[in-house]
Amino acid sequence: MKYMATYDLMETMRVTNQWLGATAEAIGAHPAVALAPNPFFKMLGAWGEVTERTFARMVTKPAWNIASVVGEDGRDHLVKIEHVVTKPFGDLIHFNVTDRPLKDRKILLVAPMSGHYATLLRSTVVSLLPEAEVYITDWHNARDIPVSSGKFDIEDYTLYIVDFMKEMGPDTHLIAVCQPAPLALAATAYLAEEDPKAQPRSLTLIGGPIDPDAAATDVTDFGRRVTMGQLEETAIQRVGFKYNGVGRMVYPGLLQLSSFISMNSDRHASAFKEHIMAVSRDDIGAQAKHNKFYDEYLAVMDMTAEFYLSTVERIFKGREIAENRFTVNGKTVDLGKITSVAVKSVEGAEDDISAPGQCIAALDLCTGLPDSKKASHVEPGAGHYGIFAGKSWRNNIRPLVLDFIDENSDAPKPAKRTKSNVAVLKKKNA
Repeated sequence: MKYMATYDLMETMRVTNQWLGATAEAIGAHPAVALAPNPFFKMLGAWGEVTERTFARMVTKPAWNIASVVGEDGRDHLVKIEHVVTKPFGDLIHFNVTDRPLKDRKILLVAPMSGHYATLLRSTVVSLLPEAEVYITDWHNARDIPVSSGKFDIEDYTLYIVDFMKEMGPDTHLIAVCQPAPLALAATAYLAEEDPKAQPRSLTLIGGPIDPDAAATDVTDFGRRVTMGQLEETAIQRVGFKYNGVGRMVYPGLLQLSSFISMNSDRHASAFKEHIMAVSRDDIGAQAKHNKFYDEYLAVMDMTAEFYLSTVERIFKGREIAENRFTVNGKTVDLGKITSVAVKSVEGAEDDISAPGQCIAALDLCTGLPDSKKASHVEPGAGHYGIFAGKSWRNNIRPLVLDFIDENSDAPKPAKRTKSNVAVLKKKNA
């Protein structure tokens, strides 16, 4: 029962703050308040509305909210989410664009399991749907998984990716975003030995810590400063009685969120202060922009303790991927066995989480891969989020990734994106 009380205490604090916010909002909206023309009550109600929404979102899994996609025929095609593979710790889902011919490109997005849900990649999915069949790994919240389902560490995560790739077939193009980049690389190497026919056509690694020591950041420095004993003592708790995973050892989402916010506390404090003012003056536009980002950012999920601890110990401290000595079920995975899968790294020049140099290290590890099958890109001025979901992704990185996929696919290659093509397209749209 150790640490279960701490987990329940955090949940109690969250519920209490949500209740305080709802109460303040109700007071601010009470008709009697209108009799006293005092701006205090307007501000109280605005604070309450923001507070209630903030703490409620922390335990709510966001919806995908992808209703339709415009097809080449100019019609809106409904998007249906299909569960292709269902497993205890995560599913493989397909965004089926109904009444549209299957696209030649088949992409599997490997979403990070680093505190947020796979919906963090919603805008990435939306940007790819018009031109590809898109699949994604939808990881489950550890607090909702019964202890009877067993453990889930980085080896299990790797094997999940292997199973998903086998299900999708060899004409798949893998895109791993952030945390899963080293494990997606390991899964590809695993298939190269165990089932070569199931290997993907290409692997794109976006902002992932292949070699954390290649360029130090606050994240990698933290992994060096803290011992595993300290980490287990301060970060790991047991799920409380409120959830199906009662008793499971986890790294709680609420604890992760406090770490995320502390990294940029001044910026977040300023954003919420401005948001409260926007609510008090009924500025709907400013509210929508804030809510769009923070509804996703605040929605956090618990990670299994074994996954979090094994990630820190084996990927960051032990550098097993960087030194090509990662093992799965006792078998060493040799990255040099990747000989036919094209590999591309994408990094942001201003990335303060996975700094430039960490991800491109994958290319040197693929010793069996010819240079013609290797590619890399560093996006100037882009931070971590921008390289997979922001303006840099939409305008620059996405076209490069799609071209890379087409160059390493057996499918018919569409016309290259050139400046002249873009100019013609803009003229047509205008």
